Amino acid sequence: MAITNGYCTLAEVKAALRLTDNVDDTLLENAIESASRRIDGYTGRFFYKTDQTAITMYPYSEYLLFFPADVSSTSVTIKIDTTADGTYATTLTQGVDYLLEPTDAVLQSRPYLNARMVGGATFPLYVTPSFPTVQVTAEWGWNAIPDDVNQACVLLSMRQFARLNAALGVVGFADMAITVRAIDPDVRDLLSPYKMFGIA
Repeated sequence: MAITNGYCTLAEVKAALRLTDNVDDTLLENAIESASRRIDGYTGRFFYKTDQTAITMYPYSEYLLFFPADVSSTSVTIKIDTTADGTYATTLTQGVDYLLEPTDAVLQSRPYLNARMVGGATFPLYVTPSFPTVQVTAEWGWNAIPDDVNQACVLLSMRQFARLNAALGVVGFADMAITVRAIDPDVRDLLSPYKMFGIA
């Protein structure tokens, strides 16, 4: 099977496991894809890049719009519905009506998280809107998989592959048994800087 949106390659995991044959390739590919989706769930974000996709949303305030996912580039189109009827007829101008933040995202090779209105422009707010008042078209996700995420995926894929030989999560040897830990502290530490937190 082909790995879809995996954060490491089959070759990387096989090298880490010191495997040279192809016997377990399908199991390893399943482990890689599963590990990648577990990383998505743990961090609350995804690290692959989508095509240009339009998503409608509500602004946090008249000046601030938090994106529902990371935005990978400045190729963003923001339209607003000024009549609350589901038609996004007004297109905002980047650098004039709004700025993408954090403003130093390019320097850090990180995505944009929100848009902030400037120059007196505001996002439309309604007491009981019938439709989301903002439409954002962007490439969602990350331009490149961070090294930490790649390494975490290798470790987690190895663990999930090894877990297939550990009935009930216990690996047995001649005179002892070892419990496979539920959370790998190294994986947790690698992913912690990328974990998203909700905004109430």
